[in-house]
Amino acid sequence: MFTVIGFMLGGMCLGFLLRNRQLPQLNRIITVLIWILLFLLGIEVGENEKIIQGLGTLGIEAFVITVAAVAGSCIAAKILWARLNKTRKKESAK
Repeated sequence: MFTVIGFMLGGMCLGFLLRNRQLPQLNRIITVLIWILLFLLGIEVGENEKIIQGLGTLGIEAFVITVAAVAGSCIAAKILWARLNKTRKKESAK
C-alpha cells in the first residue's frame, strides 16, 4: 500500500517539476507501459484457476452490465437531446 502511494507521490512530484517542459515521446511511453501492464495482468489472470473456471459467469455478468450501461446512456442522451431541442425552439420563436 505504501509502495503504491509512494509511486503516485513520486510521479506527482516529477510531473510538477517537469510541467513546463515539452515531452513529445511521453504519450508513446505511457501507451507502451499500459500495454505491458495489461499483458502482465493477463498472465496473472491466466494463472488463476478460480478466475478461469468462473470466466463464463464473469463474461455473462460483464455483458449484462455493458448492455445496461449502453442502454442507460442512450436513454439519457435521447432525453437530453429532446430537452435541448425544446429550449432551442422556444428561443428561436422569440
